[in-house]
Amino acid sequence: MRIVLLPIALATLGILATACTPEFDNASEPPPIPRPVVDSTPYLCTLIPEGALRLVSNVTEPRPERTDGTERNGSCRAPDAAPQALEVWWMQERGMPRGHLDFLMGDRRKVYTRYGGIELPAELGDGMAAYLPNPPVNDQPYQASAKFRCGEMDRLIDISLPQISKGRDAMKDLTDLMRIAQKRYSQIHDCTLTSG
Repeated sequence: MRIVLLPIALATLGILATACTPEFDNASEPPPIPRPVVDSTPYLCTLIPEGALRLVSNVTEPRPERTDGTERNGSCRAPDAAPQALEVWWMQERGMPRGHLDFLMGDRRKVYTRYGGIELPAELGDGMAAYLPNPPVNDQPYQASAKFRCGEMDRLIDISLPQISKGRDAMKDLTDLMRIAQKRYSQIHDCTLTSG
């Protein structure tokens, strides 16, 4: 009788061992590397690639835009109604009191620093990016600002977004968008970017 029970016991033990073996652990796989932010046409607000905005913020619907101001000082919103997916501001030192852009950037620096913002790379000028949990004016907590030199004048660009796609590095994406915006700005205004 013992000989007959031995194969049954071994078979049962084999089934139990297989049933208790953990499945392949998907959590140990590294997350996929996010696609890079790249410069491509068409552009929103003349400075931000639409494809990059869609990638970074997971926006899917068409983006109408509204621009106010002049080529020297103005803003653009896409879409032109709430909730906004993108807001861009630009300013030139021409027509402003000397040092006004320094004052504006200093004010932004205080706010961004308070919320743990990061410095943008030196080649982008004097700039920072931050997540502001309670933005003062709009529902766009992801913000980047940079004062930079293009030609003989200082310029300032602000970029604001309401959200960043899950799994992306918000500060890196804002830095990449600022890099593209400054390059586009220099092309549109026919000025050479200089650092320092």
